[in-house]
Amino acid sequence: MKNKQAIPFNKENFNQIFSFAFVLMIIISIPSALIADYFKIPLAWFLGPMLATSIASLLGVKIRTPKLVLSSILILLGLYIGNYIDKELFSQIHEWFFTSLIMFFYIIVSIFIVSKYLQKFSGYEKKTSIFSAAPGALGPLMILAEDEKKTDLSHVATSHLIRLIIIITVFPFLVQGFYEVDTIKVNYETINNQNISDLFLLIFVSILLIFLFDKLRVPAALLSGTLIASGVLQIADIAYYQLPANIIDYCLLILGASVGCRFADKTFNEIVKNSLHSFVATLLLVVLGIIAAILAGLIIDKNFFTLLLSYCPGGIYEVAVIAIFFDLDPEFVSFHHIIRLLMILFLVPIILRFMKKT
Repeated sequence: MKNKQAIPFNKENFNQIFSFAFVLMIIISIPSALIADYFKIPLAWFLGPMLATSIASLLGVKIRTPKLVLSSILILLGLYIGNYIDKELFSQIHEWFFTSLIMFFYIIVSIFIVSKYLQKFSGYEKKTSIFSAAPGALGPLMILAEDEKKTDLSHVATSHLIRLIIIITVFPFLVQGFYEVDTIKVNYETINNQNISDLFLLIFVSILLIFLFDKLRVPAALLSGTLIASGVLQIADIAYYQLPANIIDYCLLILGASVGCRFADKTFNEIVKNSLHSFVATLLLVVLGIIAAILAGLIIDKNFFTLLLSYCPGGIYEVAVIAIFFDLDPEFVSFHHIIRLLMILFLVPIILRFMKKT
């Protein structure tokens, strides 16, 4: 039985940590990260393992990322993003209502246009096209899709995975090419004389909130829990801890490899068959995202790439990593992706019910 807990504490997941499939994933990921770093590829510790494990998975190599390991990594990344949360941040939140409103219309327009394209040119059934057209939220969408008849889960998963690979591979190069290098502030300095007890307190409170949010079915419980925990404890001056850059690199390695491992049940033929239409669908979503970012730029004073990344149709954690690397307001980007996830979970069932009545 597949465990869907945010932090799965059970014997099966502990055993996976010591499995050959996980060890092999690490063996494949480390050299690919070092090679990508040597050639100065942006987000090398993320993109290198992601591409290497994607190829390995498609070739039939048995590799996996244990859910417990991935959950632990996402907690650390959430705490790292939480470093950006301070009292000054709350003075801007009232402006985020309007950017969230733009997100609402962006999702509706995206689903309408991309689903119509997939129905007409890919031959997708209506429900399959809607699940495939939604800009993100693969995990929750797959859960919803399982309860809907006449939905091809394989097409939905493949469409989202190809889109994710395209977005998180191309976007770092795009930012590096057009964003002034001098303004990229990857934080490789660690504060001295930090109290390790602060880190344990941050992790402990984060885990408590994650379990609570998971029980309440709050989307992205891992990220939401750690952001709120770190934000509250830091603003109240109770605990603060800045993780060193090398730890973040290892987190990126695991997260990147976990993306590649999602292709374990896919074949080259399946990917090739879906790649063209997935590429066009991604292009349509990106164009709509650019329009949304331009409109948001008229309302709020933010870097264009920060706004573009906020409306980027990629995975919530993967996009957050890009925001961290290029210092593109990770807390702003993360907030909008959590909002997007909530909106998609709210809108897709409504659209499906509307379809049944017409």
